[in-house]
Amino acid sequence: MEKLFETLKLAAKTLKANKLRSSLTMLGVIIGVTSVILLVSIGSGLKSYITGQLEDLGSNLLMVMPGEMEMGSESSGSMPGAGMAAPKFTMNHQKELQAKGVNIKRVMAYTENNATLAYAGKKHITQVAGVTYEYPDIRNQKAVLGTFFNVSQQESAKKVVVLGATVAEKLFGSENPVGKKITLSESKFTVLGVLEKKGALGGNDMDNQAFIPVPTALDTFEMDYVLAFWVQAKSKEQVEPAKEEVKKILLRTLKDDEFSVIDTKGLLSMVSQILGTLTVALAGIAGISLLVGGIGIMNIMLVSVMERTKEIGLRKAIGATPKIIMTQFLIESIVLSVGGGLIGIILGFSGSVLINQFFPAIVTVWSILLAFLVSVIIGVVFGVMPAARAARLNPIQALRYE
Repeated sequence: MEKLFETLKLAAKTLKANKLRSSLTMLGVIIGVTSVILLVSIGSGLKSYITGQLEDLGSNLLMVMPGEMEMGSESSGSMPGAGMAAPKFTMNHQKELQAKGVNIKRVMAYTENNATLAYAGKKHITQVAGVTYEYPDIRNQKAVLGTFFNVSQQESAKKVVVLGATVAEKLFGSENPVGKKITLSESKFTVLGVLEKKGALGGNDMDNQAFIPVPTALDTFEMDYVLAFWVQAKSKEQVEPAKEEVKKILLRTLKDDEFSVIDTKGLLSMVSQILGTLTVALAGIAGISLLVGGIGIMNIMLVSVMERTKEIGLRKAIGATPKIIMTQFLIESIVLSVGGGLIGIILGFSGSVLINQFFPAIVTVWSILLAFLVSVIIGVVFGVMPAARAARLNPIQALRYE
């Protein structure tokens, strides 16, 4: 034990005497560990945010999308939208689903267009969504100022609009927009309310939207179709029966490859699987830099063995065994790797906290433990060769080395 302690002291003294080289050697490991933690935290944060958004929709919600889409564990695992086709949905489909669906509670038609909104000389380009009056209940988003439009305003295609928080701020600042008239696609619309904030996902501001009744959207943008439907089953137990009803009703006027019915449970499972795989892939990519860092440690330690050949010969001549020599160089390698790992963990954690201010990022315990464990393993694995080479040196030849 005493010999090991002395070896540790000698290794620490040697590394301290070469501060610059030791710091540069650790750099590869520092970058690798930092990268692993940062990328995994971003992947985990993104997964948590998206799954949270989907869970907020409720477990009894169905999405009816145009085209053929594979979903769930029995599918090929393709992303939604891979089979996106030109929508052929109309408001008649919405009325049929609402009237004939025994297991269906609500049906919301949906469409979207980009448009310029203007008020008192201020202009703002945003996404204008055509929705039905059920939107606040289906999407779990209430108005914080004013109200959402009602069924009467929807059926009569009134020119009314409900603003997202960002749009309201851009056009009105601190002024209350309720009751004000704005210009939307060269038509005057009355602002009914402002929705509560949903936040941002990366660079995508979820509050940068405006909402108008679907019939108004179809008239304003001269459209003869809607993009999709959100169908709410009466309970989560009735989701599957509701799904079959939707298919049966739509197949009366549409072909089976012209629409897809997706339940949020299947979507949540698929998204979790994809983002989980993405997180692991990101960690793997970042792990490559750890491997590079390990190779850097091995190269520097091999150079160190050459530079200290006489020192090794002298120590062997006065009684140091090959085991002691090997242990010293192995400890130096591990100290460099673990030291770099600890610094990388601090930087990775700090960076993740900073990134979380702008983008979802969650530091996971497993990523820290994995990065640290790999850094230790790298120190051992890439330190063995230089240590073994030092231990094998002949003391007489080492003393004669120039």
